[in-house]
Amino acid sequence: MMSKLKLLIVEDEQAILQGLVDVFIYHGFEVDSADDGKVGLEKALTGKFALVLLDVMLPSMDGFTICNKIREQDKNLPIIMLTAKSSEEDIINGLTLGADDYIAKPFSVRELVLRVNTVLKRSKPHNHENSILQIGHIQIDTANLIQLNTANPYHFSRRELEILYYLQHNSARPVSREELLEQVWGYKQADAIETRTVDIHIAKLRRKIETDPKQPTLIVTIRGEGYRLIQTNK
Repeated sequence: MMSKLKLLIVEDEQAILQGLVDVFIYHGFEVDSADDGKVGLEKALTGKFALVLLDVMLPSMDGFTICNKIREQDKNLPIIMLTAKSSEEDIINGLTLGADDYIAKPFSVRELVLRVNTVLKRSKPHNHENSILQIGHIQIDTANLIQLNTANPYHFSRRELEILYYLQHNSARPVSREELLEQVWGYKQADAIETRTVDIHIAKLRRKIETDPKQPTLIVTIRGEGYRLIQTNK
């Protein structure tokens, strides 16, 4: 018998917490929970969980701090932020700290379950032909998620590498946001999902690989069509 995937839900509103626990147990997961930030962090760092659902506003320690501390020790544990804040600044903050996705309250339970399943699916290790990914003048060690040819290397998330690989393999044409959501995140009917996730991940990548992120030359925006990776040997 296959063991169930185990989720950790960190949420301080008891009605929401119990509802989420019941929903994911119904969908076949094993679920643990915490209603306090510090307790949630301690549980998250045990290595027992396949994914963490993490609220932003928590007692004793907020979700942004928890996300950052998790990423300091575990760069691969999938994290989805649950937030009542839907401003661009808060979204960027969460994703910059290493969250894989976010969903704003109030949310559809069906959409949340979809997000969890697709993040889990895409978080599985991918074997690529080359252990070194070359993007322009940037070299990335894909096994260790780190830039090689610089004195102050950036670290990359698995999701960021998947985006770069997909853009590289389709560099002859622009790739739409909807296509990235479907092919990299695994969302079906991505045009029905309201999310700035793609744009924010692209912005993060530009800050890491572009000489001038405000005037990108590697990942360029094609108005009305999406993003295109410009291949260069420089």
